Amino acid sequence: MVFKIAARLQLPPPAKIVKIEDIASQEEIDKAIRTRRIEGKHVIPVPSLEVKRSYPNIFFDAIRILKRRKISSTQSEHDKVPAGIGLVPVLHEKSLVRPVYSKHGRVIISEIALIHLVTHCVDEYNKEIKIKKLHVKNAEMGYRLIITIDVPYGIQLGGMHEMQQYIIDTIERYTGILIEEVNIIIDKVSE
Repeated sequence: MVFKIAARLQLPPPAKIVKIEDIASQEEIDKAIRTRRIEGKHVIPVPSLEVKRSYPNIFFDAIRILKRRKISSTQSEHDKVPAGIGLVPVLHEKSLVRPVYSKHGRVIISEIALIHLVTHCVDEYNKEIKIKKLHVKNAEMGYRLIITIDVPYGIQLGGMHEMQQYIIDTIERYTGILIEEVNIIIDKVSE
């Protein structure tokens, strides 16, 4: 793809190709894909100052990552780093941008439809959990849910975190809307 782009722009072919897998972990790649798909934002490895100056209309936020880099004894001589220091902190800055095409609209859903989706997710997760109350808030970047439930005696309460994540993942996967948070209130443990 990069060769086609260079040819169409009448540029010389790239001298070096760096694969994303060489500079980012699989977890970082998955998170970037999710952010791009759900929120329409892209993380690019460019300092925020450069993006703000050239493209202020698409700049969203800056991300600063502090990593420790190993240094060999030969590197420390060249870099004027005292010998014996094995790790040196290195600050990387990336920019979070929202391209113009992603600003043209936002996926919205009616409150009743979202309530039905959440009810279905809870029922799918565990048929014995009963929803007493469900409150939906339309927030700046997505929706916030407050779910009040009754759980039968014997249900592992630690599983509520898994249910939260299940609701978020399912709704985001099938609707494309962003769920900012899901708060679960256990009102009663019944027998």
